[in-house]
Amino acid sequence: MASHLATREWTATDLFDRALSRTNLAPAASALITTTIERGHREARASDRRRRADASKSPLDGVPIVWKDVFDVAGTVTTAGSQSRTANPPAEQDSSLVRRTHRRGLVTVGKANLSEFAFSGLGVNTYFGTPVNPNSTDTPLVPGGSSSGSAAAVAAGLAPLAVGTDTSGSIRVPAAFCGLVGFRASPGRYGPHDFLPLSVTLDSIGIIAHTLSDIDALDRVLTVTRTPTTTHTSPRVIIPAGEWIEDCTPEVRMPFERATMALTRAGIDVTTKPIAAMIEAQHLMDSHGTIVGAEAHALHGHLLPFAPHIEAATLRRLEQNQHPRSQLQQVFSNLADLRRRFGEELDGALLLCPTVRHDPPPIHSLLNSASAYDRYNASTLRTTMLLSYLGTCGLSYPLRAFGNAAAGMLFSQTDTHDDYLLAMSRRLLDLLQLD
Repeated sequence: MASHLATREWTATDLFDRALSRTNLAPAASALITTTIERGHREARASDRRRRADASKSPLDGVPIVWKDVFDVAGTVTTAGSQSRTANPPAEQDSSLVRRTHRRGLVTVGKANLSEFAFSGLGVNTYFGTPVNPNSTDTPLVPGGSSSGSAAAVAAGLAPLAVGTDTSGSIRVPAAFCGLVGFRASPGRYGPHDFLPLSVTLDSIGIIAHTLSDIDALDRVLTVTRTPTTTHTSPRVIIPAGEWIEDCTPEVRMPFERATMALTRAGIDVTTKPIAAMIEAQHLMDSHGTIVGAEAHALHGHLLPFAPHIEAATLRRLEQNQHPRSQLQQVFSNLADLRRRFGEELDGALLLCPTVRHDPPPIHSLLNSASAYDRYNASTLRTTMLLSYLGTCGLSYPLRAFGNAAAGMLFSQTDTHDDYLLAMSRRLLDLLQLD
């Protein structure tokens, strides 16, 4: 789109009108909670005027973008996917990240749907509707969450770029399930977190797009903190031995193994070995609970008496996480040491594992069974939640070329090493002739 805008084959108004024309089509159903029609037209027309005057604000000036509905967009209600917030007053100003993209000329299409309060990895929303996974055939599949509408909007062509949040996997999971690319940035890479939080310890911001090139383009616009990157070394890959591979279904494990064999044939050093920090961190969370659950309850637990306005699945998770913070003391107190040890074990290599261990389940099976919902939600987030606890930035890339369009391979690196992660992932994908 940026290329066509630069050559003036297309206009920003054309792109925005095309996005609007798709909002009512079946693939885009329930992707957006709010469509910012007036704002989008205004921004698109301003972009076209700048283009005619050779005064574009950035290479992405005029390109459409959608925002997960935890970011404030002036004049709209920030719902966080919950009926309980629909009567709130509209935001008076944009979140800082929305302002930054506006200053660089991107055009806001709307606010994307999500799991209520961003507190689920499945993307089911019974009030605003559940976006349907684009990989569905006769049976509608979940899109993954919590940034479900962000993924659905990109897949349906409403915008090539979507910004969401990722606490336990909320960017990486829907990207994997929907056959897209999802990047979880390190906290602080894009500036202050002035979106509606879920877990202040683990919240981060991420991008969903069709290609790594698209991720790179928006990352260059958004980033406020960069780190020196050494790219002259050859990429190395470590696959974590244990449940991260062994618990995957054959539908996920087989294409993942084909991808890793292709890397080996391309001359990449690929090693499979146990990562002690991962094993210990998972044991801690299994034994004591999760930071995400505890902090989500601290934020939203007061809503438990108002059950009619809260989804049943959200209530269950809040009720399950009422344990006192003291129960999580070991999880909190070991966090810094486990992150340090994890980095030492990687020693500059990228960690590579499947993003999710199974294919996306049918929506109806989760709506009809609370036990199935809870079981799938836990298994869907198990890998990404652990890697969030260990402080990783991560890039989920679809395994479509290796036989499964609804699964992803997840490249991860330690906190603040985003530039290294993106550069090394680019080199690996180039070797595989992907993207």
